[in-house]
Amino acid sequence: MKKIDWYIIKKFLGTFFYTLTLLLLVVIVIDISEKIDDFMEHDLSIFTIISKYYLHFIPYFANLFSPLFIFISVVFFTSKMANNTEIIAIYNSGMSFKRFLRPFIISSIFLATFSFILGSFIIPISNKNRIDFENKYFKKSRVSVDKNIHIQIKKDQYIYLESYNTQRDIGYKFSLENYKNGKLISKLRAQYIQWDSDLKKWKLNNYEIREFKGEGEIFSKGIVLDSVFALKPTDFIKQKNLAQSMKLFELNKYIKQEELKGTTNTVYYKIEKHKRIAFPFSAIILTIIAVSLSSKKIKGGIGLHLGLGLLISFSYILFFQFSSTLATNGDLHPWIAVWIPNIIYIILGIFLLRKTQNS
Repeated sequence: MKKIDWYIIKKFLGTFFYTLTLLLLVVIVIDISEKIDDFMEHDLSIFTIISKYYLHFIPYFANLFSPLFIFISVVFFTSKMANNTEIIAIYNSGMSFKRFLRPFIISSIFLATFSFILGSFIIPISNKNRIDFENKYFKKSRVSVDKNIHIQIKKDQYIYLESYNTQRDIGYKFSLENYKNGKLISKLRAQYIQWDSDLKKWKLNNYEIREFKGEGEIFSKGIVLDSVFALKPTDFIKQKNLAQSMKLFELNKYIKQEELKGTTNTVYYKIEKHKRIAFPFSAIILTIIAVSLSSKKIKGGIGLHLGLGLLISFSYILFFQFSSTLATNGDLHPWIAVWIPNIIYIILGIFLLRKTQNS
């Protein structure tokens, strides 16, 4: 590591944290202006607002848009170096463009690793408090319910519900089927089931049980039956923001459990899982693009560099949101949806890198 490497690293990190702080202040002011009525309606103190909400809002927002902040920072200070002819002096000293790029890559890898650790293990803990606060004071919990629900609760045991009422915790047209070696051995049906929050059990109403034996069938029915099986009311509900409050290992475990049950809402969790790797990795890609764009002195100066930088960075975010929507509402695999923007921008980065080297 030479002095020039430390100089660039300090410039990179210093500009990044300075830009991040300024933009976060702007975002917080805008957010307060939008939520001031909610704060006043619930008579929340400044201490409560800061400690219970913004203390958790800031790291979430900062990490979410860290690739954008990194890109803008690199474009800003690199184009400034180019306009001050510092980069020309560096090249004249015998340093190649690849060697000039090294401290940028080192800095971006450091920030990407830091972002991955934050997003996978630390911010999910903070998100629990943020989401609870938002659900309590700003809006109702973002939940939705499917009709014709099919769930595998364990091996060879399947549940079906025609519909589920989240307000009353009642499921209608319920059936529970048990299989052994691929053959149906029993079937439990009920007109409706209701969750007893005190006993932590399900009450089956107007039920009938059919057991299939080798010699025939045993049939029984009744009015009310208490039952315990591996299912809770939350298993019928899609909670998109629940994934944000899970650590990476918890997220992987939850996805496996949901896939075993046969639920269809795992796409949100898979997207969140792949985002935690793809987003930090995008910081390295966008750094390479930013250096390639802004390391040459041009007529437009810093303003043109920043304009191009903002266009590319915002197009990346829009493209990412578009591909994620295709995964959520279409047949696109979550892994492909999350990584398509990175793959396309890797190609763009390689093109700009070669163009800058040859010019």
